[in-house]
Amino acid sequence: MLKEYYRLTKPGIVYGNVFTTIAAFLFASRLHIAPLLFLATALGIGLVIASACVFNNYIDRDIDRRMERTKDRALVSGAIPAWKALAFGAILGLCGILLLYAYVNSLSALIAVLGFVFYVFIYGWAKRTSHWGTVVGSISGSVPIVVGYTAVTGRFDLAAALLFLILALWQMPHFYAIAMYRLDEYVAAGIPVLPARKGMKTTKLYIALYILAFIVATCSLTFFGYTGYVYLAVMLFFGLAWLSRCLQSFKASDDMRSGRRIFLFSLIVLVAFSVALAMGPILP
Repeated sequence: MLKEYYRLTKPGIVYGNVFTTIAAFLFASRLHIAPLLFLATALGIGLVIASACVFNNYIDRDIDRRMERTKDRALVSGAIPAWKALAFGAILGLCGILLLYAYVNSLSALIAVLGFVFYVFIYGWAKRTSHWGTVVGSISGSVPIVVGYTAVTGRFDLAAALLFLILALWQMPHFYAIAMYRLDEYVAAGIPVLPARKGMKTTKLYIALYILAFIVATCSLTFFGYTGYVYLAVMLFFGLAWLSRCLQSFKASDDMRSGRRIFLFSLIVLVAFSVALAMGPILP
């Protein structure tokens, strides 16, 4: 049963977002880590994200029932009663917000709350009604990296805005690629993803444009003096490699396979960005 509760938090999403939070924390602190602040930040935002995922699982039970990869989730099968899931999610969220407020700062706690609201309520509604739901989802997905930065600095400045923009731009091609290779599942669930509404060619074009914007945004950290040229070289390499995979998809006959390749490489790009960001201020 504990395993089912653990899965309810969507641990892959939690760990991925905490990873970017840590990267921003190290970037802002220039690797000078205050242990208590670091632990409170990582654990606090992790709990808030886990809470949001639990509530998202509750809201999406009808959708999950119609999708092959989610039809066995605990709230669909009845392994966990709905009221217990809601109580579990509420406890996680409350603990996370209180931890951020008490041991980090009020700004980081507020930003985390805003991300929670966007993900659970606004994104939860938008993804059912429009393919623009992906844009709404990118807002909440960009919150953890900002929390990692503001935990150290206590302010929202240009660097925080750039980090937010970078993660938002990364998420768009990432999720469009998922929609490409899981299109049949989304259509079966009635979710109006971009490939279903506009077609594969338009989706690939959107992916290419967002990757280009992502490359510009990542490089802007160097242009504004926040990172060195090693970071710039790393991000240009991975950004252009990601773009290359997208451009190759225009000639591919198997759109699902192309989408999966773009998706998998997006994860490599995120890891590269996070490591380069953490090391960026101290490298030439």
